[in-house]
Amino acid sequence: MHAESLPSASVSRPVHRRAGIAVSCLGLAWLIVAGRLVHLQVWERDALVTRAASQRESVEEVLPRPGDIFDRHGRVLATTVRCRSLFLVPSHIAKPWSVAQQLAEALRLNGDELFERIGRHSDKHFLWVKRRLTEEEAERVRKLQLPAEIWGFRDEYRRLYPQGPVAAQVLGLRDIDGLGRGGIEESCDNLLRGTPGRRRLTRDALGRVIDVLEDPALPPIPGTSVTLTIDTVVQLFVERELDRLVAAWRPANCCAVVLEPATGAILAMASRPTFDPNRPEEAVDEAWKNRVIADIYEPGSTFKPLVVAYGLDQGLLAANDRFDCEWGQYRMGRRLLHDHHPYGTLSLTDVLVKSSNIGMAKVGEKLGNERLHAAAAAFGFGRRTGIELPGELPGILRPLSEWTTYSTGSIPMGHELAATPLQLITAHAVLANGGKLPRPHVIARPGENGPDWARHDQHVVDPMVARWLVEGPLREVVTRGTGRRAQIPGYEVFGKTGTAQVLSPHGGYQHGRYVSSFLCGGPVDDPKALVLVVVNQAGQGGEAFGGKVAAPTAAEILRQTLVYLRVPPVVSKGSTSSIINPR
Repeated sequence: MHAESLPSASVSRPVHRRAGIAVSCLGLAWLIVAGRLVHLQVWERDALVTRAASQRESVEEVLPRPGDIFDRHGRVLATTVRCRSLFLVPSHIAKPWSVAQQLAEALRLNGDELFERIGRHSDKHFLWVKRRLTEEEAERVRKLQLPAEIWGFRDEYRRLYPQGPVAAQVLGLRDIDGLGRGGIEESCDNLLRGTPGRRRLTRDALGRVIDVLEDPALPPIPGTSVTLTIDTVVQLFVERELDRLVAAWRPANCCAVVLEPATGAILAMASRPTFDPNRPEEAVDEAWKNRVIADIYEPGSTFKPLVVAYGLDQGLLAANDRFDCEWGQYRMGRRLLHDHHPYGTLSLTDVLVKSSNIGMAKVGEKLGNERLHAAAAAFGFGRRTGIELPGELPGILRPLSEWTTYSTGSIPMGHELAATPLQLITAHAVLANGGKLPRPHVIARPGENGPDWARHDQHVVDPMVARWLVEGPLREVVTRGTGRRAQIPGYEVFGKTGTAQVLSPHGGYQHGRYVSSFLCGGPVDDPKALVLVVVNQAGQGGEAFGGKVAAPTAAEILRQTLVYLRVPPVVSKGSTSSIINPR
């Protein structure tokens, strides 16, 4: 028996060794773990606490309130209100179909589309459902009592335009992300937008905000408000009269602008078609365009007084000059010119009053191409006015080297060059402003960090020349010439008609399509306002004349503006054709 027990003892020794090794390994492992714990608790504690906190805390941008936009008298044109925007946490939604249908009914959304969006973002922690909710919409969402971990509101700002479509193209709008698009909203975006702030948030394991840590925090800086030269009352006059013009003539489009000649301040500016910036989704593409600064057309006869003014100023013309208008036909090189009515010899005044093309062609022959080009440039054609609105075009004034003998007759009639309505009314402001070219502007009092819109009037013609044209030929255009429909009882006003064919984008003209315009101002002895109305494609042939289509609208805008500005009626004066001495 004793001999048989020996093998058992030899077997047990390896077992005990293995057990000892295992125990030693476990002990070593525990020592390593314990050492690591001590290391983490003692040496890495601060770093781990910071990391844990950072995983529970996040930094959120706090949007600033955009600045308001006011008219010249402090009336609100654009303002901002706080609102709620709804988001979902798709990764926490257990029943996406039910959630989508409930929200769709509450917010008048497409439930199938919302369900599909939730599915596409099922692994995400954030999904916008609808932004800038009304208070009624927000309350309907609350009443659904959805699980708190799957949805939430974020505070945002919603831009409101209390006057609706009034001055829409001047104002522009702010998009869903708060960026300015078009108009003052775009050109003054850096002023209006403000500077975002920051705040730290603490969230629970489900990502819900459980605390807002105010320190440290960077508060947002609100945007700077902007005051415009626009007068809402005058703007309403313009909007209403353009609507009446559209109803009567059904043009492709039209626009109007009212300018204070002594300062260059824009009192009103409007285009048709238009839109309501509160409902931009309803706007047609053509409505976004500010035609006063972004449409160009040949000025036609409205350019004629500017050529005469320059010729008088340079001593190339005299007030008592007379021109043989050849009874309606005049050959200039290989070109045969016509007047709408046959005229014999006309005074310089009557060349403008009757808008004789032949008379102006002979004026062009007296000045020559070099002087004609200098005249157009001096009055601001071919370059932007610098108004504080995006999208302004420079117009077209070709280099003198590209002009021909054909240009000598065409330019004085307002052809072979193109201008925006703003360029044209600014050029005519020279005549109403004592010979000085004002800088048109729409911002009255920008913020301290805004651009400097100080006036830098440029002398163009002698004040006596400007006065002669306003008190003489341009006044008589209204009393006995092509602008008779612009007469205003109780006021002595001046003006000029214009009719030109529509330019083709491929060169040349569009047959049978006309741009009709009328520019007027008053009172004659101290002009307080200029009005320009431009109508594109209203009627055909004779119906398209500026004196018939545009003059009544421009005159009514001017009448209402003068009454509103409390300009007293003036006593009629005789002609001032002798105000400038002959050469």
